[in-house]
Amino acid sequence: MLYCIRSKEGTQTIYTHLEVTDVSSDMFDFCSSMTDEQDARARELIERAAAKWPLRILHVLSDAGAPLRFSRLMERVEGISQKVLTQTLRTLERDGLVIRTLYPQVPPRVEYELTPLGRDLLMQVASLWRWIVQRLDDFDARKAVKLTATANA
Repeated sequence: MLYCIRSKEGTQTIYTHLEVTDVSSDMFDFCSSMTDEQDARARELIERAAAKWPLRILHVLSDAGAPLRFSRLMERVEGISQKVLTQTLRTLERDGLVIRTLYPQVPPRVEYELTPLGRDLLMQVASLWRWIVQRLDDFDARKAVKLTATANA
């Protein structure tokens, strides 16, 4: 597996070969054309999307197939607090992944739904998600080997 660490001005690019993998030489060509600001923004978005709750919320909204009220989301995303759900939805809305619709009635009604960008992100992540799920046994075996080695040391 080849990892490319984008270099900053005055530093070297680091390539680490962990195992033999068929990696296309142009797979990371897009890295070289990115500005430092684009690189930072991309990493920021990846970190936010990969946090504990965003993908779960996007998945629930996708499964619903229709806009969901806050309370319905809260019911379907087990273990999340009201505060964290609110914060995460605001972030997803700010990033353009979720649409928040406020209906001016008494009491106010708010619904959330995926944007086309949110659907596209979820489709892209699904292949990574599937890959991880299919290899959970491999990850668990590696973890067991590491724990055994640590215990014997």
